[in-house]
Amino acid sequence: MTSVNRDELPDGGSHHFAQTIHWLRELLPDTIIEVLTPDFLGNKTNIQTVVDAKPHIFNHNIETIPRLYRKVRPQARYSRSLQLLQYVKQADPEIYTKSGFMVGFGETKEEVVALMEDLKAHDVDAVTIGQYLKPGKNYLDVVEYVHPDRFAEYKEIGEQMGFLFVASGPFIRSSYNAKEFSDKFLAMRAASRDAA
Repeated sequence: MTSVNRDELPDGGSHHFAQTIHWLRELLPDTIIEVLTPDFLGNKTNIQTVVDAKPHIFNHNIETIPRLYRKVRPQARYSRSLQLLQYVKQADPEIYTKSGFMVGFGETKEEVVALMEDLKAHDVDAVTIGQYLKPGKNYLDVVEYVHPDRFAEYKEIGEQMGFLFVASGPFIRSSYNAKEFSDKFLAMRAASRDAA
């Protein structure tokens, strides 16, 4: 479940997320619910509204490395996105956190690894990495088409860092193979219940 930014609303659209989660649970109780939210401008009350609705997976995309933020995401803040993800995990450790980013903007391998380290340090459980593609003439140009071997390397690095799930490839998007992570989520939840 996702939305465009609703910064013009006092709650940033958080109540819409919460109500939709409520009705999904009511009507489809076996559904694994993943939300992909904006940053709510860092408003913890609005973030908490979504957390309190208890989605299984809370996804917020970091999008790119900090050096390129002003160019790629001029209205967003790198640190604010990291803080949102960590806040979710601290507010409800049972919610799995997830984030995604694109490569091909001109970042270096070292910057990508540092970004992944930042996500891990902020308690993110799952990460998706994909190739940026220019969607129209008024968008940023592609600086590099990253080789599939590099994507495979990023996946291996992420797994070595301890992420529970890493999807990395040219055609990966934040919702790509969402069922694969949902299946992994169900297996982890079942294992946790068995251990208890």
